[in-house]
Amino acid sequence: MRATIMNNWQLRVDTTADPIPGSGQVLTKVLACGICGSDLHMLKHGKESLALSETLNNWADPSPMPITSFVADKDTIMGHEFCCEVVDVGSDCTNLSAGDVVVSMPLAFDASGLHPVGYSNLYNGGYADMMILNDMLALKVPNGLSPRMAALTEPLAVGVHAVAKSRITSENSAIVIGLGPVGLAVIAELKMKGIGPIVGADFSPRRRQLALQLGADVVVDPRETPAIEAWRTTGTSRERFIFEAVGVPTMIDEAMRMAPRGGHVLVVGACMQADQIHPMVAVTRELNLQFALGYEPDEFAYSLHAIAQGDVDLSPMLTGSVGIDGVPQAFIDLGNPEQHAKILVEPQK
Repeated sequence: MRATIMNNWQLRVDTTADPIPGSGQVLTKVLACGICGSDLHMLKHGKESLALSETLNNWADPSPMPITSFVADKDTIMGHEFCCEVVDVGSDCTNLSAGDVVVSMPLAFDASGLHPVGYSNLYNGGYADMMILNDMLALKVPNGLSPRMAALTEPLAVGVHAVAKSRITSENSAIVIGLGPVGLAVIAELKMKGIGPIVGADFSPRRRQLALQLGADVVVDPRETPAIEAWRTTGTSRERFIFEAVGVPTMIDEAMRMAPRGGHVLVVGACMQADQIHPMVAVTRELNLQFALGYEPDEFAYSLHAIAQGDVDLSPMLTGSVGIDGVPQAFIDLGNPEQHAKILVEPQK
């Protein structure tokens, strides 16, 4: 099969062996796979991230199902926002059949443990023609939902989980810092939950426009108008929750400074670099600082059905499409927020 392969933090397009499903697994062809910002960050800061993971593993409690991540000097095929069609079924499968169109949480399991699909040397992600998925983890895509839209299940689930972890309610308001795909997913879920007003902040005019389309009430360029000032102009008396969705150093400290006494800061931006904060900002205000990563299985299923039922329209996020050969250039193009928000890889085009 054809794939875009990462090795030693470099991308190449190449041919590699077709994967073979084991017991309880299915072979699928990839219909659509979104390029996630975390993949861009991994290519740039992955060495530091893997070193940190090794350090954290030394402190982790023993697990009956260890997670095996990738080794940088071996081939890794990224891509964890995928929609696929089942083409072959391994033994002991009871959920899926050939022809089913599915999405799945990006996890695979076998006798050796858990493997993060797209960050594994054994289980490739969606920047390839084919993928292996576990029969019992996959969800069938409701009839009528296009694979392009179904592939947005995973990024929406990230926003859904962040909103849930914040414990925000319809009696509160929100400031979302950073309007890339994660920040936009947060806004979409806040809107579905009836929360407002929602203030979004980003340097990019195009991403500010996307935020308005997905439910933000006010958007600002923070170089011209601080997000906190924009929130104050709404005239709301509802407690503000701050969502940090940028994922670069200094942003957590900035988010803390926007929060009221006793307030809540939810960090969903995946910063892979060392950062620093001023603890007394949080101490003197007695802030609640919460971090979020990924999502729960029920949140993933909720996200698929929200898209399928028309509760949210994420189509404005889709700004481009490439085949396998176009993935390396797409990584570069996504560095321009005026040009793109979400590029889909569609290997079958």
